[in-house]
Amino acid sequence: MASEAAVRVLVLTGLGLNCEAETAQGFRMAGAEPEQVPLAELLAGGRELGSYDIVAMIGGFSFGDHLGAGVVYANRLRCRLGDQLERFIVGGGLVIGICNGFQAMARLGLVPGLDGDYGRQRVTLAANERLGYRDAWVRLRVEPATKCVWTRGITEIELPARHGEGRFLAESEAVLERIEGEGQVALRYVDEKGNPTEAWPGNPNGSRGGIAGICDPTGRVFGLMPHPDAYLYGIHHPQWTRKKLRGELRDEGEGIRIFRNGVEEVRRMRGEG
Repeated sequence: MASEAAVRVLVLTGLGLNCEAETAQGFRMAGAEPEQVPLAELLAGGRELGSYDIVAMIGGFSFGDHLGAGVVYANRLRCRLGDQLERFIVGGGLVIGICNGFQAMARLGLVPGLDGDYGRQRVTLAANERLGYRDAWVRLRVEPATKCVWTRGITEIELPARHGEGRFLAESEAVLERIEGEGQVALRYVDEKGNPTEAWPGNPNGSRGGIAGICDPTGRVFGLMPHPDAYLYGIHHPQWTRKKLRGELRDEGEGIRIFRNGVEEVRRMRGEG
């Protein structure tokens, strides 16, 4: 078996993004070596995406979400790094976009990336159906047939969601049917019975089909609205004291499973796993 080289992760920061420390810690706990790099430095050519195994587009309010969530962020990346991002993905790189990162990925076309086209927008994250910013913990079901490598081995997961524009919409019913039929839906919001829901409070935004996260056709490029970076430790859960009294409290939070899956996929692709 080949010796394990470091799994390098580029965590984009700056210009209104604000979850870099948590995201970096998630990858660190998963055994990777994250590097927090300001978006401005990347755009100026100070880093090459090819030097990394994973690119993490984190949550926050990039550029103040002027013109819409992730709009300016996506346009900056498209103009300066569009070709480089596509080469990174085609070359086997992994990408995860969380909340604002997912919004930007959708506008770029990185997801769903139908037919390998990573430059055409097919979906968006629109304003929440119940207008306004929502901050709530949600239950999520992993689609059994999903291609997503980031959700392997997970059936259900609980994570916090906090956004004002998270309602998943496709440009047409045909596009939605392809995403559904080709295993690109990764996560759905579910109600207390575990059924996918479009209704509040199980679904914080009214997303079609309860869709909370999707991937590209390879399964390596993944965007989701809830925050795995905000549930790295058991004590991050709002009911951690009750869990402790019941003997259910764990050291690690459920979000770490997503980061660990990404790191393990890199090692698997190298032949190390």
